[in-house]
Amino acid sequence: GGPVTDALPNPGSSAYWERRYRKGRNSGPGSYSRLAQFKADTVNRLIAEDDIVSVVEFGCGDGNQLSLMQYKRYCGIDVSPTAIAKCRQIFAADPTKRFLLPGDLAQDERFDCSISLDVIFHLLEDDVFEHYMKDLFRFAMRRVIVYSSDCDDRAFEMRHGVLPAPHVRHRRFTSWIERNAPRWRALQVIANNYPFDVSDQDNTSFADFHVYGPA
Repeated sequence: GGPVTDALPNPGSSAYWERRYRKGRNSGPGSYSRLAQFKADTVNRLIAEDDIVSVVEFGCGDGNQLSLMQYKRYCGIDVSPTAIAKCRQIFAADPTKRFLLPGDLAQDERFDCSISLDVIFHLLEDDVFEHYMKDLFRFAMRRVIVYSSDCDDRAFEMRHGVLPAPHVRHRRFTSWIERNAPRWRALQVIANNYPFDVSDQDNTSFADFHVYGPA
């Protein structure tokens, strides 16, 4: 027993984020710095180009990134009840947005586009990753937009000379898609404007955009 603290090894993906938000911490610098604007500019352009009306985001976080987005209809999913409550409060006056815990999304609901921003490399457990990826593609009809690293931990360590943070597990998610989502094809990869720099980790990122459409 005893309380779990951030100093201890991985408590699990869901527990880590719920505890983080309950402590008053935010979604991280990627949702606030120039990276947030880069993500917003890219996603807003993709949404406009493809005339996307409805969007579901798996991992909406504290809502700050969302405040920069231009969605017509939006559903945000997050494993943290604290994050969901915060988003509902922030966007209470906006009827185009709703926020749900993962189990509360109707299984037969579908969206023009599903989005994953800075989430996949935080999924520590294999079963959690598997379930997340299935949902990401099952609920989308026309587009899936992923913003993530696309390498395993060992490749990341060799490339950058550093180990990932305790709450980070890098995965080559494109290999999962090739094996498990054959009805989808890669349309484009958009490189990060601010590629990872170990000496400036709050303003740079190891994530790029990967856009998928029906094969």
